[in-house]
Amino acid sequence: MARDPDEVIALPGDVQADGRAGEGPWCGVLRPWVDARFEPSAGAMALNRLNAIACKRGLVNAAGRPIRFVEPMAGEERSAAAYELQIWQTGQVPTRTVGRGALHDLYNALAWMAYPAVKARLNALQADRLSAAGPAAGSSSGRGRLRDRITLFDESGALFVTDDPDLAAALRSFDWQTLFVRERRAFEQQRVRVCLLGHALFEKLHAPYKSICAHAWGVTLPAQTPLDDIDRWVATRLDAQALESLSPLPLLGVPGWWRGNEDPAFYNDESVFRQGRGR
Repeated sequence: MARDPDEVIALPGDVQADGRAGEGPWCGVLRPWVDARFEPSAGAMALNRLNAIACKRGLVNAAGRPIRFVEPMAGEERSAAAYELQIWQTGQVPTRTVGRGALHDLYNALAWMAYPAVKARLNALQADRLSAAGPAAGSSSGRGRLRDRITLFDESGALFVTDDPDLAAALRSFDWQTLFVRERRAFEQQRVRVCLLGHALFEKLHAPYKSICAHAWGVTLPAQTPLDDIDRWVATRLDAQALESLSPLPLLGVPGWWRGNEDPAFYNDESVFRQGRGR
């Protein structure tokens, strides 16, 4: 189906691996809303397009308030607590569109398009913890482990989608030789799928380096499940216990995501493909 040119967003910068913004293989979940050919001439234009998509997608937070992307107020302190509470209380997501932080925030907006249920659930979890923490919520000591885990998943999360228990076990046990070498064809055969979620990961992958690592949640569904169904499945199960079960996943090891990993020796680098949990 042809995309309406008024309902897609271009991302600034280049993806070094493929030479065009939004065109790395990890960007598959964003492609319905990304058009690398469009160059916004002003931040307001980018926000207008983001909000057109948000409206069409029917994006709402967990309280039912419509999600809209807005320019941060001039001189506004970007505290994590104030940011999350603004989204919860108003549905407004502060989104920088020019200068430092613009790329990060645009990827965050696109993550809302791709994972509306998960993003709403993450914000609701943050708001709940902020309410429980009271006046201490804004301090580093008041964050608590759960808020740290929510932020980690929001910024650096990925979904490892497969109904093959052996592949899921290989991820959990750091068995990179099984997952990426011996079972490499599982990715080609679509028996397993990695869906990037964290907006900070998309930003890092504009200049890829070998040690970029996601924190992956195993999703027990067929790999070809539509993304909207995956989104709803994850959102209904997203809680403190689930966020403690995340597994490290070196992203440039994913078959098809980096030409260098076609050589099995790529995975011999134990500084990246570590054995066992360092706990």
